[in-house]
Parts: sequence; structure tokens; C-alpha cells
Amino acid sequence: MSDHTHDDLIDCDEAAERVSALREAWLSRLGIETVPLDRIAGRTVAEPIDAPVDVPAHSHATMDGFAFDATDSYPFDVVDTEVFPEDDPGAIDAGEATRIATGAPLPAGANAVLKREEARVTDGRLDGTDLDPGTYVYERGSNVAEGERLFAAGERLGPKDAILLADLGVESVAVRDRFSVGLLATGTEIHEGSQRDLDSAMLAGLVRSWGHEATYEGTVSDDYDRVESRIAALARDHDVVMTTGGTSVGDKDFVVRALDSLGQIHFHRVRLRPGKPIAVAELPDHDAVAFAIPGKPVGAHAVTSLVARPFFTGDTALPTVTARLARAVGIGAPGFTYAVPVTLDDGTATPLGHADSPLSVYEDTFDPSVLSSSTRATRADGFVLTESAVDRGDAVEVVPYPVVER
Repeated sequence: MSDHTHDDLIDCDEAAERVSALREAWLSRLGIETVPLDRIAGRTVAEPIDAPVDVPAHSHATMDGFAFDATDSYPFDVVDTEVFPEDDPGAIDAGEATRIATGAPLPAGANAVLKREEARVTDGRLDGTDLDPGTYVYERGSNVAEGERLFAAGERLGPKDAILLADLGVESVAVRDRFSVGLLATGTEIHEGSQRDLDSAMLAGLVRSWGHEATYEGTVSDDYDRVESRIAALARDHDVVMTTGGTSVGDKDFVVRALDSLGQIHFHRVRLRPGKPIAVAELPDHDAVAFAIPGKPVGAHAVTSLVARPFFTGDTALPTVTARLARAVGIGAPGFTYAVPVTLDDGTATPLGHADSPLSVYEDTFDPSVLSSSTRATRADGFVLTESAVDRGDAVEVVPYPVVER
């Protein structure tokens, strides 16, 4: 039994870093498979990938013109050849130039290209603009040098990475198996159908968009023995158990107590509103990790995106766009990071939930407890993270939802 008291809240950034470190420990337990480039998106690199060759393999021209050694001086004797992309370029001697097409490899002895429109050829002799070596040349190895480390083990790949890998002649990549995630909704009201489960479909979508497998495993009523039994069973079948509800400190909030009994809780509750009562645990006897997500859907999305996401993606970065705030937003209790949903329109961020927005949940002071259940808040374009009140017209950094949903 853990001696974790669950009393200490930790900052959201610290929670994300801890979860990212937890990922590193658990990735090595996953199997490895080899997939073709059209299936790498969202997958995690199993072994470092170093460049097997220089890219480009040969220096080549980026303009139609004449290739020669720019350390020499005009005029040059124009040889009776022209080099095309498909040709073996051969070599030229000192004082010689050859016609060359865009994309064609430079002949040995050449290091620059004179654009055709800047060239003057008289009686087979070339004159033109003075050039430095490398002018209009895509130099060998300038894109990628042989042996260069390009992808680290544990890095998550995206569709664009197929471009570079294909250019290297790589046809397939060794990747880690996906995490298998079992989703369990807790709460008698959900189990008996008097309230809808608003979280599981959203969480499954996040897990899948992060490149892993999610299986909805149903519901369980607010009974401690049943909650503990279901979590234990899912931990035997999945790498990750993700529950919703039962994470606070009420009489029927059994999830955290069950995790405490089954394994080690790393933290419970973060300084984030909405979304505070998340818990993260390891269940070593069942070889699984558990994320206990609060039940209010908007808060569930926020805390899963900000805290759980690094376990699946390895990424804690939050790229933002700058906007001007359309309305002042106050905060209640200090000492928290507040995730304020906003809509974006031509550089203006409108707090969705403010009395002057289409969703009127609060006046001037942000109300995360009510907003967390307001499903229309999902129509926001992103959110602003702030620890203090912000005034109308202030520049704010908006985290667009696609940043945390991929």
C-alpha cells in the first residue's frame, strides 16, 4: 500500500515532465515492428536512424546555365557537351565550362553555375558575371551528411518525415508497438444510464490521434470492490488503463483509492483548472500504467491534453499563436494555471464562456467548475493558459486545439 497522501498539488508543467519521463521507462517494454513509410505517421522510432548516404549524393545545378570552377577566371572554353539530370557528368579541366540543366549533377572540377541569361558566349568562349564557389549549386551532403543522426529512438514520426526518409532511400522503419489503452467510465449514474458518458469517445479519439490503440471497456458503478476489480482486469489486458470519474475526494470517489491499493500513485491533482483532480499511477503487478481522468468533459479534455499527452507523444511543447483578448477575464483562487477556452477571429481571442460570448457561463471572473461541464465550450478554437487575470486588449498566447490533439 502506498503512503502517498494525495495532498500536494503539483504544477501542470511538472506533471507533464513526470509523465514524459514515465513514457521513457515504459517504451522499452513495447515490442518492435517494421512498417513502410506510408504507415509511419504517429509511430515511435524504435532505434536511432542515421543517414546512410549524403543527400544530395552529388552536387547539382539549381539553374540552367554553365558549370565551371569559380576560383578560375573568365573566359572559359565551352566544351561540346551539355549535362542533364540523368547523365553521368564526367569531368571538366581547368579553364573549361559546360552547359548544364537544372537538377543535373556537376561534373568533377566544377563548383558553380552561371545562369544562362547572365552568360555571353563568343566563338566558344564564355564570359559573364563573377561568381563565388557554390553559386546556384545544391552541394553534396548539404541537406544531410552521411552518418548524421536524424531521428532519435523514442521520437514520434509524422507524415512529413516520409519525405526525408524516402530521400535517404529508406523504405521502412522499425517502430515501437502502439500502447494498448483500455477506457473505463465510472459512476453509477453512467452505469445505469441516467447520465450520458461524455468522456470516453473523446478520450479514445485523443489516444488514437496520438498514434495508439484505444478500446472502450464499458462502465462500472460506484462500488469500491467492483472498481478495483475492473481496473485490475483491464491492467492485465492493456498497457494503459484510462478511467473517467471518481478522482475527487467524495465518499464514492473510489478510483484513486483503488489505484493506491493496486500500485504506486505518482501524483494526484495538479494546479490546473479545469481538470485539477487527475491521478497517474503505475501498476507493476499488472505491468500497466493508469491515468485517472476527472469526469467533467471539458476539464477532462484539458488535463488529458496537457498532462497525459506526453506519455503517448513524448512532446511537452505547446506552440501558440498570439492574439488580442476581446474581454477581460479575472481569476478566482490564485496559485493555479487556468485553461481559458477562446474563439479566434482575425487575431482576436474571445473567451468562450464569458457573458458576452455565445456561451454565457461567467461574467468577468473565469468559472472553471461550471465551464468544465459546458459542452458548448468545445466549440472554442483553443485555450489561453494564464495564472493571473488578463485585461481586454492584452496580447495572449493561444494554444490551438490541433496542437494538443495530434
